[in-house]
Amino acid sequence: MKKIYKKVLDEVIPYKPGKPIEEVKREIGLDEVIKLASNENPFSPSEKVLKAIAENISEVNRYPDGGCFYLRKALSEKLSISGENIVFGNGSDEVIILTLRAFLSPGDEVVISDPTFMVYKIASKIEGAELKVAPAKEFKHDLEGVLSCVTDKTKIIFIANPENPTGSYIRAKELDEFIEKLPEDVVLFMDEAYYEFASGGDYPETLSMIEKTDRNIIIARTFSKVYGLAGLRIGYALAREDIAELLNKVREPFNVNSLAQVAAVAALKDDEYVKKNVDWVKKEKQRFYDFFESVGFEYVPSRTNFILFDTARNSTELFNKLLYKGVIVRDMTAWGIKGFLRVNIGTEEENNKFISALQEVIKGMLEK
Repeated sequence: MKKIYKKVLDEVIPYKPGKPIEEVKREIGLDEVIKLASNENPFSPSEKVLKAIAENISEVNRYPDGGCFYLRKALSEKLSISGENIVFGNGSDEVIILTLRAFLSPGDEVVISDPTFMVYKIASKIEGAELKVAPAKEFKHDLEGVLSCVTDKTKIIFIANPENPTGSYIRAKELDEFIEKLPEDVVLFMDEAYYEFASGGDYPETLSMIEKTDRNIIIARTFSKVYGLAGLRIGYALAREDIAELLNKVREPFNVNSLAQVAAVAALKDDEYVKKNVDWVKKEKQRFYDFFESVGFEYVPSRTNFILFDTARNSTELFNKLLYKGVIVRDMTAWGIKGFLRVNIGTEEENNKFISALQEVIKGMLEK
C-alpha cells in the first residue's frame, strides 16, 4: 500500500489482547480453560445491574443519552462533586485518548513510566507525541525520574496509581510533593482504574485536587474492575470544569452505550457487591503471596486485583505450559519484564486451578 497513512503508524505496535477462551479450548483440545490474564472481575455483575440491563435491553434501537444525564446525577451524588466535573468515556481508555486529543499538538512531549499501561504509549504516538520515559525503580514509580523528563515541551504526564502491570502505588505524601514540583502548564493524568482496591491508608485521595486552579489534574476511573462491567466499556474522568469542557469538545456525541449507562447507575447502588469483591481480592491475594513464598517466587505487593511475580525462569515457556493446562495468565516479556508473569485474582475454583497447575509445571521443569 502506498504510504498515504500517518508515518508514525509504522512505529506503533498494536495492543494484543489474549485469545478468547473458546478459541484456546478449540486449539488445544481442552474442555476447561480459565482466564486470569486481563485483571477482570471474575464474578458476574451485581443482581441490580443484571436487572437494569434486562429492563432496558429492548430500548437499544434508540441512540443513548449523549450527556449520560442519570449516570452523571448518580455519580455526582456518590462522589459529592458537581456533574460538570465528570466526563464519561467508552472505558477509561477513551478518556486517555480524549486527553491527548484535547491537549496535544505536534512536537509536544508526553512523559510515561516504564513499565506502565501500554495504551499511554500507543495512543500518544498516534497523536504525534514525543515520548519521554522514566524507568521504574524496584517496580515503583520513580517520581524524581519523571520530573527529570519534564521540559518546556512537556504537555501531559501519565501516572497510573496503582500501576499496571506492577500493582505498586504512590503514597499520598509522595504525590503531594511531586505535584508541588510540577510546572503549572503540564497536565497530570492520574489513572485510578484500581481505585476501589487501593483506597485507604496512605493511598492519596485525589478528588480534592481537581479544583486546584493552579494545577491541571485529570483523574480517570472505571466501572470495568470492581464493578464487573468490563464488557460494557464505561469509564470516566474527574477534572476541573474548564478541563472537563475541553474533553467534552473532543468527545464523540454518543460514546457511552445505553446499557452501559443503566448498568453503571445500578452498580453505584450496590455497595455490598463492591465490598464483597474488595474483601475477596484482599483475602485471595494473601493466599497467592503465601503460595509464591512457599515455592520461592518473589512478587510485588499489590494494591490491585492482580499480582506480578518472578518465575526465576523463562516466563514464556512457563506461560505456554500453563496454557496447555487450561490456565491463561499474562507473560510480561512484551513489557520488558523478562521472567515475570502477571495473574489476577479469580474465583475460588479458578485460583485453586492456577495454584495446582503452577505447582505441576514447576515440578515438571525441575525434573528436566
